Amino acid sequence: MHPAFSVIFFTTASGAGYGLLVWLGLFGALGLLPPDRWFGIAAFGLAFALVGAGLASSTFHLGHPERAWRALTQWRTSWLSREGVMAILTFVPTGFQAFGWVFLGRNDGPFAAAGLAGALSCLATVYCTAMIYASLKSIRRWSSKFVPPAYLVLGLATGALLLTLLTHAFGAATQMSNMAALVMLMLAAVVKAGYWNHIDKTHSESTAASATGLGKPGLVRLLDAPHTESNYLLQEMGYRIARKHAAHLRAIAAILLFTLPMLFLAVSLLAKGTVSATFLLAPAVASAAAGVLVERWLFFAEAKHTVTLYYGEGNA
Repeated sequence: MHPAFSVIFFTTASGAGYGLLVWLGLFGALGLLPPDRWFGIAAFGLAFALVGAGLASSTFHLGHPERAWRALTQWRTSWLSREGVMAILTFVPTGFQAFGWVFLGRNDGPFAAAGLAGALSCLATVYCTAMIYASLKSIRRWSSKFVPPAYLVLGLATGALLLTLLTHAFGAATQMSNMAALVMLMLAAVVKAGYWNHIDKTHSESTAASATGLGKPGLVRLLDAPHTESNYLLQEMGYRIARKHAAHLRAIAAILLFTLPMLFLAVSLLAKGTVSATFLLAPAVASAAAGVLVERWLFFAEAKHTVTLYYGEGNA
């Protein structure tokens, strides 16, 4: 599939924003983070900015962005519609928690309950985003049991990294936020490795023979190309990336997204003082941001729609 930058930015930015909101809701409700006003402004402001920018960018690839609201009406059958509905509903509990944190200096009582509800809503929203792709059986590399957990753990990992950086910057660091970031990065690495191994070792059941229904008489092959030049379907759904390039990009994504952030995070745990830890965590966040962009670009670039079977592909 053609890797549209607007969708790549949407899934990565909103994932990190929702991940940050999950940890704010959970740790706030457990009393592991102080309801400091300036920390709340920075943390919730960053989370809402990432979510808002991601949701806005998701409309850029539409022919008529002004009609995007109509997708909200199809929530009974469409994961995209469910994602839109959940994204809007999530602002209610998270906004209430942010109000109590910033203006009242509280994260207990009803604000703690709102934080927990907001965390669950954020997880549900990211799950809906993942299911937009995982529900498409016509794209084998997306129709995988690894896709929803990969989206969830990557969002939680990048969100935990952001929270760890903010807590150190504001002198509110806790052992739990550090450990959450490290554990989620390790879990994300395992899940992503499982996904790559899965798509490498499995093959689509769809072939040119099954797609045309001509398999019984004998071998089915393309006699002549449907088009003399490239068309929209081939550009959007038959995007090609060489296997060797995919392998190199996977290695780059793994290093930037998992290895370097975990290394910086581990060293920061040994660093003395808020300033030194912050300077170590800043490159960890930057590295993870670059790595998740590469990972998500590959997620789209390595996918191939079954429609390519009609254009000479052996399998999808």
